[in-house]
Amino acid sequence: MRILFLGDVMGRAGRRAVAEGLPGLRARWRLDFVVVNGENATNGMGLSPDHAKKLLEAGADCITLGDHAFDQREMLRFIETEPRIIRPLNFARDAPGRGAGVFEASRGRRVLVAQVLGQVFMKRPFDNPFFAIDPVLKAHPPGGAVQAAVVDVHCEATSEKMALGHWCDGRASMIVGTHTHVPTADARLLPKGSAYQTDAGMCGDYDSIIGMEKAEPMRRFVTGMGKERFTPARGEATLSGLMVETDDRTGRATAVWMVRQGGALQPEGPPEGPPGQSGA
Repeated sequence: MRILFLGDVMGRAGRRAVAEGLPGLRARWRLDFVVVNGENATNGMGLSPDHAKKLLEAGADCITLGDHAFDQREMLRFIETEPRIIRPLNFARDAPGRGAGVFEASRGRRVLVAQVLGQVFMKRPFDNPFFAIDPVLKAHPPGGAVQAAVVDVHCEATSEKMALGHWCDGRASMIVGTHTHVPTADARLLPKGSAYQTDAGMCGDYDSIIGMEKAEPMRRFVTGMGKERFTPARGEATLSGLMVETDDRTGRATAVWMVRQGGALQPEGPPEGPPGQSGA
């Protein structure tokens, strides 16, 4: 199975890049399943129902959120009516929606998608992500209850993302980090068969400061004082993420590629023909 994960969609530029680029990637790379992190898609602060619908219409099979899951208040109700949107498992005990779900991919195959929030350097305390993800993975072994499993690790600290990656190794097909908006150059296959990347990067304008127009963040760093609100950068966006190929029998990843399409970053991704088994 071929699974594509796209990192944090940032504002209008990111939404436009997904809407314009994802349909072509689905066809060209013969994708079976697509996960998109959409927690910054609405003005850089959460996800509105209207923008969620547009990401789904563009070809996302599932949308994950993050610590900004409910910044757009309408999402509190909408997530209860749209099972294709996943909020973090450990967001809050009374949070609406679900932190994991099983979805149908091409040819009737089943894919688990789950998300956890980190604890290190986050603005508010969340429940232990290791304890939160463990029973979900035990109940949905890849190659058994599902053909593949995707875990979105939404953390600030790279060390915590790596620890969660190794904790989930062999129990998920893909473990990929989100939240920091900067792609890391460490896509690889872990020893027990999981694909991993510390951060998928963002789908947004990289001529920015993590997706925001540069002037206000720069002012705050230089002077220590704010003048205006942060606003998402609106230049040409890059689609950033991770693609894996998995074995349906075992759920293990057999190949992995970093994805960079359009905008400012060097284009990367799988070859146009059938990929090799070694991956990147």
